[in-house]
Amino acid sequence: MTQNRTLKLGFILHGVGRTWDDWRHPERDVRASTRFSFYRHQAKIAENGKFDFLFVADSLSINEKSSPHYLNRFEPVTILSALAGATDHIGLVGTVSVSYTEPFNVARQFASLDHISHGRAGWNVVTSWLADTAANYGRARHPAHDERYRIAAEHLSVVQGLWDSWEDDALVGDKKSGVFVNPDKLHRLDHAGQYFQSRGPLNIDRSPQGQPVIFQAGASEEGKNFAARHAEVVFCGPHTLQEAQSYYKDLKNRAHKLGRDADLPFILPGAAPIVGLTEEDAEARYQELTALTSIETGLGFLARAFNDHDFRQYDLDSPFPDVEHIGNESNQSASQRILERVRADNLTIRQIALELATPRSDFIGTPTQVADALQNWFETKGADGFNIFEALPGQLELFVEHVIPILQDRGLFRREYEHETFRENLGVPFPVNRYTLNRAQAS
Repeated sequence: MTQNRTLKLGFILHGVGRTWDDWRHPERDVRASTRFSFYRHQAKIAENGKFDFLFVADSLSINEKSSPHYLNRFEPVTILSALAGATDHIGLVGTVSVSYTEPFNVARQFASLDHISHGRAGWNVVTSWLADTAANYGRARHPAHDERYRIAAEHLSVVQGLWDSWEDDALVGDKKSGVFVNPDKLHRLDHAGQYFQSRGPLNIDRSPQGQPVIFQAGASEEGKNFAARHAEVVFCGPHTLQEAQSYYKDLKNRAHKLGRDADLPFILPGAAPIVGLTEEDAEARYQELTALTSIETGLGFLARAFNDHDFRQYDLDSPFPDVEHIGNESNQSASQRILERVRADNLTIRQIALELATPRSDFIGTPTQVADALQNWFETKGADGFNIFEALPGQLELFVEHVIPILQDRGLFRREYEHETFRENLGVPFPVNRYTLNRAQAS
Protein backbone atom coordinates (compact mmCIF):
# COMPACT_ATOMS: atom_id res chain seq x y z
CA MET A 1 0.00 0.00 0.00
CA THR A 2 1.00 3.64 -0.25
CA GLN A 3 3.50 4.97 2.28
CA ASN A 4 2.29 8.58 2.14
CA ARG A 5 -1.34 8.56 3.22
CA THR A 6 -3.51 10.96 1.22
CA LEU A 7 -7.22 11.74 1.19
CA LYS A 8 -9.68 9.74 -0.93
CA LEU A 9 -12.61 11.83 -2.17
CA GLY A 10 -15.86 10.76 -3.79
CA PHE A 11 -18.82 12.83 -4.93
CA ILE A 12 -22.41 11.64 -4.57
CA LEU A 13 -24.71 12.34 -7.52
CA HIS A 14 -27.97 13.30 -5.85
CA GLY A 15 -29.94 15.21 -8.48
CA VAL A 16 -32.53 17.38 -6.74
CA GLY A 17 -30.91 16.75 -3.37
CA ARG A 18 -30.68 14.16 -0.64
CA THR A 19 -33.45 15.39 1.67
CA TRP A 20 -37.18 15.91 1.31
CA ASP A 21 -36.91 19.71 0.90
CA ASP A 22 -33.71 20.39 -1.09
CA TRP A 23 -35.62 20.48 -4.38
CA ARG A 24 -37.41 23.64 -3.23
CA HIS A 25 -34.27 25.76 -3.52
CA PRO A 26 -34.85 28.40 -6.24
CA GLU A 27 -31.74 27.30 -8.14
CA ARG A 28 -32.63 23.59 -8.17
CA ASP A 29 -33.82 22.02 -11.42
CA VAL A 30 -36.76 19.84 -10.32
CA ARG A 31 -35.83 17.36 -13.06
CA ALA A 32 -32.15 17.20 -12.14
CA SER A 33 -32.35 13.57 -11.00
CA THR A 34 -33.17 12.48 -14.54
CA ARG A 35 -31.25 15.19 -16.38
CA PHE A 36 -28.11 13.73 -17.97
CA SER A 37 -26.69 17.17 -18.75
CA PHE A 38 -26.83 18.03 -15.03
CA TYR A 39 -24.91 14.91 -14.02
CA ARG A 40 -22.41 15.38 -16.85
CA HIS A 41 -21.77 18.93 -15.63
CA GLN A 42 -21.19 17.74 -12.04
CA ALA A 43 -19.01 14.85 -13.19
CA LYS A 44 -16.72 17.15 -15.13
CA ILE A 45 -16.37 19.53 -12.18
CA ALA A 46 -15.54 16.64 -9.84
CA GLU A 47 -13.01 15.25 -12.32
CA ASN A 48 -11.45 18.70 -12.70
CA GLY A 49 -11.07 18.65 -8.91
CA LYS A 50 -9.32 15.23 -9.19
CA PHE A 51 -11.97 13.43 -7.14
CA ASP A 52 -11.40 9.69 -6.93
CA PHE A 53 -14.92 8.68 -7.87
CA LEU A 54 -18.56 9.49 -8.50
CA PHE A 55 -21.04 7.59 -6.34
CA VAL A 56 -24.65 6.68 -7.18
CA ALA A 57 -26.86 5.53 -4.31
CA ASP A 58 -30.08 3.64 -5.01
CA SER A 59 -33.31 2.23 -3.62
CA LEU A 60 -35.67 -0.30 -5.19
CA SER A 61 -39.05 0.78 -3.82
CA ILE A 62 -40.86 4.08 -3.36
CA ASN A 63 -44.06 5.38 -1.84
CA GLU A 64 -45.69 8.75 -1.16
CA LYS A 65 -43.23 9.40 1.69
CA SER A 66 -40.06 8.85 -0.37
CA SER A 67 -37.75 11.82 -0.92
CA PRO A 68 -38.02 13.51 -4.34
CA HIS A 69 -34.66 12.27 -5.63
CA TYR A 70 -35.61 8.67 -4.93
CA LEU A 71 -39.07 9.11 -6.42
CA ASN A 72 -37.71 9.89 -9.88
CA ARG A 73 -34.15 8.87 -10.78
CA PHE A 74 -31.82 6.96 -13.11
CA GLU A 75 -30.83 3.34 -12.63
CA PRO A 76 -27.18 3.45 -11.42
CA VAL A 77 -25.31 1.36 -14.03
CA THR A 78 -27.14 3.12 -16.86
CA ILE A 79 -26.20 6.66 -15.80
CA LEU A 80 -22.64 5.64 -14.94
CA SER A 81 -22.20 4.02 -18.36
CA ALA A 82 -23.29 7.28 -19.95
CA LEU A 83 -20.92 9.27 -17.73
CA ALA A 84 -18.06 6.94 -18.65
CA GLY A 85 -18.11 8.51 -22.11
CA ALA A 86 -18.13 12.03 -20.68
CA THR A 87 -15.13 11.54 -18.34
CA ASP A 88 -11.61 10.12 -18.58
CA HIS A 89 -10.19 9.44 -15.11
CA ILE A 90 -12.76 9.53 -12.33
CA GLY A 91 -14.05 6.27 -10.82
CA LEU A 92 -17.69 5.28 -11.36
CA VAL A 93 -19.34 3.57 -8.36
CA GLY A 94 -22.91 2.27 -8.51
CA THR A 95 -25.21 0.72 -5.92
CA VAL A 96 -26.82 -2.61 -6.79
CA SER A 97 -28.67 -4.83 -4.32
CA VAL A 98 -27.74 -8.46 -3.79
CA SER A 99 -31.20 -9.27 -2.44
CA TYR A 100 -32.99 -8.69 -5.75
CA THR A 101 -30.48 -9.51 -8.48
CA GLU A 102 -28.83 -12.55 -10.02
CA PRO A 103 -25.02 -12.67 -9.74
CA PHE A 104 -24.50 -13.37 -13.45
CA ASN A 105 -26.38 -10.21 -14.45
CA VAL A 106 -24.54 -8.08 -11.89
CA ALA A 107 -21.16 -9.49 -12.94
CA ARG A 108 -21.94 -8.77 -16.56
CA GLN A 109 -23.25 -5.24 -15.93
CA PHE A 110 -20.22 -4.10 -13.91
CA ALA A 111 -17.74 -5.86 -16.18
CA SER A 112 -19.33 -4.00 -19.09
CA LEU A 113 -19.09 -0.68 -17.23
CA ASP A 114 -15.48 -1.50 -16.40
CA HIS A 115 -14.64 -2.01 -20.08
CA ILE A 116 -16.61 1.02 -21.26
CA SER A 117 -14.69 3.19 -18.77
CA HIS A 118 -11.30 1.49 -19.30
CA GLY A 119 -11.09 0.18 -15.73
CA ARG A 120 -12.98 2.74 -13.63
CA ALA A 121 -15.95 0.78 -12.23
CA GLY A 122 -16.90 0.16 -8.60
CA TRP A 123 -19.81 -1.77 -7.07
CA ASN A 124 -21.47 -0.61 -3.87
CA VAL A 125 -22.83 -3.88 -2.45
CA VAL A 126 -26.09 -3.40 -0.53
CA THR A 127 -28.68 -5.79 0.88
CA SER A 128 -31.83 -3.57 0.66
CA TRP A 129 -33.68 -2.91 3.90
CA LEU A 130 -37.07 -1.63 2.69
CA ALA A 131 -39.51 -4.53 3.00
CA ASP A 132 -41.80 -3.13 0.28
CA THR A 133 -39.11 -3.99 -2.26
CA ALA A 134 -40.19 -7.62 -2.18
CA ALA A 135 -43.50 -6.74 -3.83
CA ASN A 136 -41.71 -5.14 -6.79
CA TYR A 137 -39.88 -8.38 -7.51
CA GLY A 138 -42.71 -10.83 -6.98
CA ARG A 139 -41.32 -12.09 -3.68
CA ALA A 140 -43.56 -13.29 -0.88
CA ARG A 141 -41.34 -11.80 1.79
CA HIS A 142 -38.29 -9.60 2.34
CA PRO A 143 -35.29 -11.52 3.76
CA ALA A 144 -34.52 -11.00 7.45
CA HIS A 145 -31.51 -8.86 8.37
CA ASP A 146 -29.04 -11.66 9.15
CA GLU A 147 -30.18 -13.69 6.12
CA ARG A 148 -29.57 -10.71 3.84
CA TYR A 149 -25.88 -10.75 4.76
CA ARG A 150 -25.63 -14.50 4.12
CA ILE A 151 -27.14 -13.83 0.71
CA ALA A 152 -24.66 -10.98 0.21
CA ALA A 153 -21.62 -13.12 1.00
CA GLU A 154 -22.64 -15.81 -1.47
CA HIS A 155 -23.73 -13.32 -4.14
CA LEU A 156 -20.44 -11.41 -4.00
CA SER A 157 -18.46 -14.66 -4.08
CA VAL A 158 -20.27 -15.75 -7.24
CA VAL A 159 -19.84 -12.36 -8.95
CA GLN A 160 -16.11 -12.28 -8.20
CA GLY A 161 -15.78 -15.89 -9.35
CA LEU A 162 -17.42 -14.97 -12.64
CA TRP A 163 -15.14 -11.95 -13.03
CA ASP A 164 -12.23 -14.37 -12.70
CA SER A 165 -13.60 -16.85 -15.26
CA TRP A 166 -11.44 -15.17 -17.90
CA GLU A 167 -7.74 -15.02 -17.09
CA ASP A 168 -6.07 -11.75 -18.06
CA ASP A 169 -4.50 -13.16 -21.25
CA ALA A 170 -7.30 -15.58 -22.19
CA LEU A 171 -8.30 -13.53 -25.25
CA VAL A 172 -5.65 -14.40 -27.83
CA GLY A 173 -7.12 -12.98 -31.04
CA ASP A 174 -4.52 -14.66 -33.29
CA LYS A 175 -5.91 -14.25 -36.78
CA LYS A 176 -3.20 -16.37 -38.41
CA SER A 177 -3.86 -19.45 -36.30
CA GLY A 178 -7.57 -18.79 -35.99
CA VAL A 179 -7.44 -18.92 -32.18
CA PHE A 180 -9.68 -16.27 -30.61
CA VAL A 181 -9.61 -17.46 -27.00
CA ASN A 182 -7.32 -19.88 -25.15
CA PRO A 183 -9.74 -22.53 -23.81
CA ASP A 184 -7.31 -23.42 -21.02
CA LYS A 185 -7.70 -19.90 -19.65
CA LEU A 186 -11.49 -19.70 -19.82
CA HIS A 187 -13.14 -21.30 -16.79
CA ARG A 188 -16.57 -22.41 -15.66
CA LEU A 189 -17.47 -21.49 -12.11
CA ASP A 190 -20.04 -24.27 -11.57
CA HIS A 191 -21.38 -22.68 -8.39
CA ALA A 192 -24.27 -24.39 -6.62
CA GLY A 193 -24.94 -22.79 -3.24
CA GLN A 194 -27.73 -22.12 -0.78
CA TYR A 195 -29.09 -19.09 -2.65
CA PHE A 196 -27.56 -19.08 -6.12
CA GLN A 197 -26.51 -21.36 -8.93
CA SER A 198 -24.28 -20.16 -11.76
CA ARG A 199 -22.28 -22.15 -14.27
CA GLY A 200 -20.24 -19.54 -16.13
CA PRO A 201 -17.97 -18.53 -17.74
CA LEU A 202 -18.93 -14.87 -17.91
CA ASN A 203 -19.41 -13.63 -21.48
CA ILE A 204 -17.00 -10.70 -21.18
CA ASP A 205 -13.31 -10.75 -20.32
CA ARG A 206 -11.40 -9.07 -17.49
CA SER A 207 -10.87 -5.32 -17.60
CA PRO A 208 -7.59 -3.41 -17.15
CA GLN A 209 -8.17 -3.18 -13.38
CA GLY A 210 -8.95 -6.91 -13.04
CA GLN A 211 -12.19 -6.47 -11.09
CA PRO A 212 -14.36 -3.49 -10.14
CA VAL A 213 -13.62 -1.99 -6.70
CA ILE A 214 -15.93 -3.29 -3.95
CA PHE A 215 -17.75 -0.70 -1.78
CA GLN A 216 -20.06 -1.42 1.14
CA ALA A 217 -22.04 0.76 3.52
CA GLY A 218 -23.38 -1.44 6.31
CA ALA A 219 -22.83 -0.40 9.92
CA SER A 220 -24.74 -3.08 11.86
CA GLU A 221 -22.71 -5.89 13.40
CA GLU A 222 -23.34 -8.09 10.35
CA GLY A 223 -22.61 -5.15 8.07
CA LYS A 224 -19.31 -4.33 9.75
CA ASN A 225 -18.23 -7.96 9.68
CA PHE A 226 -19.09 -8.16 5.99
CA ALA A 227 -17.20 -4.94 5.25
CA ALA A 228 -14.15 -6.04 7.25
CA ARG A 229 -13.96 -9.26 5.24
CA HIS A 230 -14.95 -8.15 1.75
CA ALA A 231 -15.01 -4.38 1.17
CA GLU A 232 -12.20 -2.33 -0.27
CA VAL A 233 -13.96 0.96 0.54
CA VAL A 234 -16.61 1.56 3.21
CA PHE A 235 -19.10 4.43 3.10
CA CYS A 236 -20.43 5.37 6.56
CA GLY A 237 -22.40 8.13 8.27
CA PRO A 238 -21.00 9.18 11.66
CA HIS A 239 -22.33 12.50 12.98
CA THR A 240 -19.30 13.47 15.09
CA LEU A 241 -15.55 13.00 14.99
CA GLN A 242 -15.74 10.81 18.09
CA GLU A 243 -18.27 8.52 16.38
CA ALA A 244 -16.07 8.43 13.28
CA GLN A 245 -12.94 7.52 15.25
CA SER A 246 -14.76 4.75 17.10
CA TYR A 247 -16.14 3.28 13.88
CA TYR A 248 -12.76 3.61 12.13
CA LYS A 249 -10.87 1.82 14.90
CA ASP A 250 -13.47 -0.92 15.21
CA LEU A 251 -13.63 -1.72 11.50
CA LYS A 252 -9.88 -1.60 10.96
CA ASN A 253 -9.38 -3.95 13.92
CA ARG A 254 -11.93 -6.40 12.51
CA ALA A 255 -10.20 -6.36 9.13
CA HIS A 256 -6.76 -6.76 10.71
CA LYS A 257 -7.92 -9.83 12.66
CA LEU A 258 -8.99 -11.36 9.36
CA GLY A 259 -5.44 -10.94 8.06
CA ARG A 260 -6.12 -8.04 5.71
CA ASP A 261 -3.70 -5.25 4.85
CA ALA A 262 -3.56 -2.65 7.61
CA ASP A 263 -4.84 0.08 5.27
CA LEU A 264 -7.92 -1.76 4.01
CA PRO A 265 -10.78 -1.19 3.81
CA PHE A 266 -10.60 2.55 3.25
CA ILE A 267 -13.26 4.26 5.38
CA LEU A 268 -15.07 7.26 3.91
CA PRO A 269 -17.72 9.08 5.99
CA GLY A 270 -20.30 11.16 4.20
CA ALA A 271 -19.77 14.92 4.44
CA ALA A 272 -21.85 17.86 3.18
CA PRO A 273 -19.50 20.87 3.30
CA ILE A 274 -20.96 24.36 3.23
CA VAL A 275 -18.25 26.70 1.98
CA GLY A 276 -18.40 30.48 2.25
CA LEU A 277 -15.66 32.93 1.35
CA THR A 278 -16.09 34.44 4.83
CA GLU A 279 -17.47 33.03 8.09
CA GLU A 280 -20.52 35.25 7.69
CA ASP A 281 -21.04 34.00 4.16
CA ALA A 282 -20.80 30.36 5.29
CA GLU A 283 -23.30 30.95 8.09
CA ALA A 284 -25.67 32.67 5.69
CA ARG A 285 -25.46 29.67 3.35
CA TYR A 286 -26.17 27.31 6.25
CA GLN A 287 -29.21 29.37 7.22
CA GLU A 288 -30.27 29.28 3.57
CA LEU A 289 -30.23 25.48 3.81
CA THR A 290 -32.09 25.31 7.12
CA ALA A 291 -34.77 27.65 5.76
CA LEU A 292 -35.65 24.97 3.22
CA THR A 293 -36.16 22.25 5.78
CA SER A 294 -39.35 21.28 7.55
CA ILE A 295 -40.53 18.74 10.06
CA GLU A 296 -41.32 16.60 7.02
CA THR A 297 -37.61 16.20 6.24
CA GLY A 298 -36.90 14.93 9.73
CA LEU A 299 -39.90 12.61 9.67
CA GLY A 300 -38.69 11.36 6.31
CA PHE A 301 -35.27 10.47 7.71
CA LEU A 302 -36.99 8.72 10.63
CA ALA A 303 -39.29 6.75 8.37
CA ARG A 304 -36.44 5.64 6.12
CA ALA A 305 -34.42 4.34 9.07
CA PHE A 306 -37.43 2.37 10.35
CA ASN A 307 -38.63 0.66 7.17
CA ASP A 308 -40.89 3.55 6.13
CA HIS A 309 -42.75 3.47 9.44
CA ASP A 310 -45.27 6.34 9.63
CA PHE A 311 -44.33 8.51 12.62
CA ARG A 312 -47.12 10.98 11.77
CA GLN A 313 -49.56 8.59 13.46
CA TYR A 314 -48.18 9.63 16.87
CA ASP A 315 -48.34 12.85 18.84
CA LEU A 316 -45.06 14.45 17.74
CA ASP A 317 -44.49 15.92 21.20
CA SER A 318 -44.97 12.60 22.98
CA PRO A 319 -42.13 10.27 24.04
CA PHE A 320 -40.49 8.37 21.22
CA PRO A 321 -42.43 5.15 20.53
CA ASP A 322 -41.10 1.63 20.99
CA VAL A 323 -40.10 0.82 17.39
CA GLU A 324 -36.76 -0.89 17.95
CA HIS A 325 -38.10 -4.16 16.53
CA ILE A 326 -38.88 -2.36 13.26
CA GLY A 327 -35.38 -0.89 13.07
CA ASN A 328 -33.80 -4.29 13.67
CA GLU A 329 -35.39 -5.60 10.48
CA SER A 330 -34.61 -2.55 8.34
CA ASN A 331 -31.68 -0.10 8.38
CA GLN A 332 -30.26 -1.41 11.64
CA SER A 333 -27.29 0.94 11.86
CA ALA A 334 -29.30 4.13 11.25
CA SER A 335 -32.15 3.10 13.53
CA GLN A 336 -29.82 2.18 16.40
CA ARG A 337 -27.95 5.49 16.10
CA ILE A 338 -31.25 7.38 16.28
CA LEU A 339 -32.45 5.34 19.27
CA GLU A 340 -29.18 5.98 21.13
CA ARG A 341 -29.59 9.73 20.56
CA VAL A 342 -33.24 9.64 21.66
CA ARG A 343 -32.43 7.73 24.85
CA ALA A 344 -29.48 9.96 25.72
CA ASP A 345 -31.67 13.07 26.12
CA ASN A 346 -35.16 11.56 26.26
CA LEU A 347 -36.10 13.28 22.99
CA THR A 348 -39.61 13.45 21.57
CA ILE A 349 -40.43 12.58 17.97
CA ARG A 350 -40.47 16.28 17.03
CA GLN A 351 -37.11 16.97 18.71
CA ILE A 352 -35.24 14.12 17.02
CA ALA A 353 -36.93 14.85 13.67
CA LEU A 354 -35.86 18.50 13.74
CA GLU A 355 -32.35 17.50 14.76
CA LEU A 356 -32.15 15.10 11.82
CA ALA A 357 -33.52 17.74 9.46
CA THR A 358 -31.03 20.50 10.31
CA PRO A 359 -27.72 18.96 11.41
CA ARG A 360 -24.76 21.31 11.86
CA SER A 361 -21.55 19.52 10.92
CA ASP A 362 -17.86 20.31 11.37
CA PHE A 363 -17.62 21.13 7.66
CA ILE A 364 -19.20 24.59 7.59
CA GLY A 365 -17.00 27.66 7.19
CA THR A 366 -14.40 29.35 5.07
CA PRO A 367 -12.32 27.24 2.66
CA THR A 368 -9.52 27.10 5.23
CA GLN A 369 -11.88 26.09 8.03
CA VAL A 370 -13.45 23.34 5.92
CA ALA A 371 -10.00 22.09 4.88
CA ASP A 372 -8.91 22.16 8.54
CA ALA A 373 -11.90 20.03 9.55
CA LEU A 374 -11.33 17.49 6.77
CA GLN A 375 -7.65 17.29 7.70
CA ASN A 376 -8.46 16.87 11.38
CA TRP A 377 -10.83 13.94 10.76
CA PHE A 378 -8.25 12.41 8.41
CA GLU A 379 -5.18 12.82 10.61
CA THR A 380 -6.90 11.74 13.85
CA LYS A 381 -8.04 8.47 12.23
CA GLY A 382 -11.69 9.30 11.81
CA ALA A 383 -11.53 8.85 8.03
CA ASP A 384 -9.38 7.85 5.08
CA GLY A 385 -11.30 10.36 3.01
CA PHE A 386 -14.87 11.50 2.41
CA ASN A 387 -17.88 10.90 0.21
CA ILE A 388 -19.06 14.44 -0.48
CA PHE A 389 -22.70 15.54 -0.77
CA GLU A 390 -23.61 18.87 -2.36
CA ALA A 391 -25.62 20.60 0.36
CA LEU A 392 -26.64 23.57 -1.81
CA PRO A 393 -26.43 24.36 -5.54
CA GLY A 394 -22.96 25.61 -6.42
CA GLN A 395 -21.21 24.07 -3.42
CA LEU A 396 -19.33 21.53 -5.56
CA GLU A 397 -17.82 24.36 -7.60
CA LEU A 398 -16.85 26.28 -4.44
CA PHE A 399 -15.29 23.15 -2.92
CA VAL A 400 -13.24 22.40 -6.04
CA GLU A 401 -12.19 26.02 -6.57
CA HIS A 402 -11.31 26.93 -2.98
CA VAL A 403 -10.93 23.86 -0.71
CA ILE A 404 -9.16 21.40 -3.02
CA PRO A 405 -6.18 23.76 -3.65
CA ILE A 406 -5.63 24.10 0.11
CA LEU A 407 -5.62 20.31 0.54
CA GLN A 408 -3.21 20.05 -2.39
CA ASP A 409 -0.87 22.69 -0.96
CA ARG A 410 -0.81 20.75 2.32
CA GLY A 411 0.19 17.55 0.50
CA LEU A 412 -3.09 15.87 1.45
CA PHE A 413 -4.57 15.44 -2.02
CA ARG A 414 -3.38 14.79 -5.56
CA ARG A 415 -2.77 17.49 -8.13
CA GLU A 416 -3.18 15.09 -11.07
CA TYR A 417 -4.46 11.57 -11.58
CA GLU A 418 -1.45 9.32 -11.21
CA HIS A 419 -2.62 6.20 -13.08
CA GLU A 420 -5.05 4.88 -15.66
CA THR A 421 -7.42 2.74 -13.59
CA PHE A 422 -9.64 3.46 -10.60
CA ARG A 423 -7.87 0.83 -8.48
CA GLU A 424 -4.47 2.34 -9.14
CA ASN A 425 -5.59 5.90 -8.41
CA LEU A 426 -7.36 4.79 -5.24
CA GLY A 427 -4.38 2.73 -4.09
CA VAL A 428 -6.18 -0.63 -3.98
CA PRO A 429 -4.17 -3.72 -5.03
CA PHE A 430 -4.80 -5.48 -8.34
CA PRO A 431 -6.75 -8.73 -7.75
CA VAL A 432 -4.68 -11.55 -9.20
CA ASN A 433 -6.84 -14.00 -11.14
CA ARG A 434 -7.45 -17.11 -8.99
CA TYR A 435 -6.71 -19.56 -11.82
CA THR A 436 -3.53 -17.76 -12.81
CA LEU A 437 -2.45 -17.75 -9.17
CA ASN A 438 -3.19 -21.47 -8.75
CA ARG A 439 -1.17 -22.27 -11.85
CA ALA A 440 1.76 -20.21 -10.61
CA GLN A 441 1.65 -21.85 -7.18
CA ALA A 442 1.50 -25.33 -8.70
CA SER A 443 4.54 -24.78 -10.93
